[in-house]
Amino acid sequence: MTSDIEGKVVAITGASSGIGEATTLLLAGLGARVVLAARRSDRIEALAARIAGAGGEAVAVVTDVKRRADLSRLVATARDRYGRLDVLVSNAGISPISALDDLRVEDWEAMVDVNVKGVLYGIAEALPVFREQGSGHFVHTLSTAGLSIVPTMSVYAGTKNAVRAISEGLRQEAGETLRVTTVSPGFTRTELAGSITDPDARSAIEDGMDKIAMPPEAIARAIAFAIEQPAGVDVGEIVVRPTAQS
Repeated sequence: MTSDIEGKVVAITGASSGIGEATTLLLAGLGARVVLAARRSDRIEALAARIAGAGGEAVAVVTDVKRRADLSRLVATARDRYGRLDVLVSNAGISPISALDDLRVEDWEAMVDVNVKGVLYGIAEALPVFREQGSGHFVHTLSTAGLSIVPTMSVYAGTKNAVRAISEGLRQEAGETLRVTTVSPGFTRTELAGSITDPDARSAIEDGMDKIAMPPEAIARAIAFAIEQPAGVDVGEIVVRPTAQS
């Protein structure tokens, strides 16, 4: 089966590092036209230049997913530059995990703003475009933390399971021409631990990453697998774990 990725216009949030960066590079290498979204302008501009230098097509859009206007600009840029948007990969996320007793309410609010509202803003901006086109694909990055709830991760898991529920409702409402995929990574070598404000929780996550974490390219390949399926085939949910992860 030949890949159905070449020529597709794919916007990716959280594209400046980790899973987002790996996905951007993989899809661009397969011929997709990629729209890079992240807050760090220097990182995404350098990545876009790297892709262009290799003969690919890429544009960088500074984006804070907590701001709906930024998601609107992201989608508009894709349409202005390439005439359409085929896939929105909502990958941006943070994980300032901690025990509930610590009452890190600002961290809770930040996770809701980025992990849940950021995805909803993407849906709000891309769904009308997909309806108008008669095709489109939402890909939402979740986490295995939402499949196995453990101490310190309850709020983070809650945000991921909120998006899981939203994604399933979206899938059921999407009709015959739109697709919705959720991807739940296990331990993956990313910068996600950098958002953890609790030093003990951060140390535990970094230790797990050092011991068993997968490269982000493993998740990028899973995302590419879902995107490359022919029209009418919807890969609903993918779970990717290190073999050593319980």
